[in-house]
Amino acid sequence: MSTESSAFDLAAVEATIAGTPFAGQVRYFASVGSTNALALEAAQAGARVGAWVAEEQTAGRGRGGHGWHSAAGDGLYLSVLVAPPLPMTMALWLSLATGLAAREAILEVTGMTVDIRWPNDLLLYQRKCGGILVETAVDADMLRYAVIGIGINVNHAGFPTELETLATSLRMESRGRVSREDILGALLRTLAKEIALLVQENRGEITGSGLLERFTEASSWVRGKRVKVEEGGGYTGVTNGLDRRGFLLVDGDDGTMHTVLSGGVREG
Repeated sequence: MSTESSAFDLAAVEATIAGTPFAGQVRYFASVGSTNALALEAAQAGARVGAWVAEEQTAGRGRGGHGWHSAAGDGLYLSVLVAPPLPMTMALWLSLATGLAAREAILEVTGMTVDIRWPNDLLLYQRKCGGILVETAVDADMLRYAVIGIGINVNHAGFPTELETLATSLRMESRGRVSREDILGALLRTLAKEIALLVQENRGEITGSGLLERFTEASSWVRGKRVKVEEGGGYTGVTNGLDRRGFLLVDGDDGTMHTVLSGGVREG
């Protein structure tokens, strides 16, 4: 059973997200098992918008069932419930759009530019500072709702030995504490904008660059990166852009053009 916390200045966040779909819809908790579980429970009860933020997660998870190091008070552990009118074929696009939103929010607050390792890892200086997990439900071929889990290492001063070479935080790279309230407010604003752009693009109303083009520009991993991929028995090659669904293409050393379907892409 989680308890509400007053340590987080929720009023400050609400002041910055007025006018977005998330205004008045943010819940903050001292400790929960998983914010995604709370959001999924609300969605199954009929809710279609909301945000759940925790001081600490005791059962946080990432893609592929991996755990997420959710140190109490240091990070931003957030799940957002949305229900944009999109076809299920664009489900992956929600993850890519969330990466762009997080990238913009972190730049706005800290001045630092994160890289995005397809499809949803946020990197600073080749080390992971955040991750995204999207869980969806469908009606026929349309999205019924999506729960977007986002974890960002904000004020961690260090990590367990097994993560030291793999993980970093905004504080460690900016050499100073970063306001989690500022990051959350900026993230909810930029996420609302990105989802609105997705809906417009699906309707054919976009006049500028589309999502896949903008993601390709934002990520050094989409084109020309030598990688190793876990799926399909494992293989190596050079990334060669995104297909029209948003999946990563890898020109394999075995002479095959591979389509990466589930992540697990590492430098190699």
